Amino acid sequence: MKNLTLTLVFSLSVVQLSYSQDKYFTRTGHISFFSEAALENIEAHNHQGTCILNSENGEIALSVLMKGFEFEKALMQEHFNENYVESHKYPKSTFKGKIVNFDRESMRGNGKYHVSVEGELTIHGKTNTVTSEGTLEISDGTITAQTSFPVTVKDYNIKIPKTVVNNIAEVVEVSVELELKPYNK
Repeated sequence: MKNLTLTLVFSLSVVQLSYSQDKYFTRTGHISFFSEAALENIEAHNHQGTCILNSENGEIALSVLMKGFEFEKALMQEHFNENYVESHKYPKSTFKGKIVNFDRESMRGNGKYHVSVEGELTIHGKTNTVTSEGTLEISDGTITAQTSFPVTVKDYNIKIPKTVVNNIAEVVEVSVELELKPYNK
């Protein structure tokens, strides 16, 4: 009976370990954006992106708190949160999608892989389909993911007052850098 119990515990541990290795996770993803405009460039960084990647099927989900973006100037940060993204109404931005043509077998070993990701990006309560090219680098059990893509401000119902229309670009470049580690429950 003792051997049966030990075998059962060991078997459940192996099943749990193999299951948990299929998911990779971070709470410190770096999301940034850059707006180049005639009068002023605007750049912000957020190091609180939460992401989970399912390495079985290539599904990915990312969430970031809008108030977590830090700007060089405090007034920019205040205007961003209060006037543009209205973070009190829309506290999070999310992405839910999948690596296109995902092939788990081709990404088993260490290496750098070019990927295309497609999914639904929600900002300011508005959701649009986005596609982006990027890389996944696998090194000793850690996955580093990088991508950048343009976001058209009006596509997310973000209104720019006419008085500052020359200060803010209509399209901002969003960059994502994630270091994902195996998720162990």
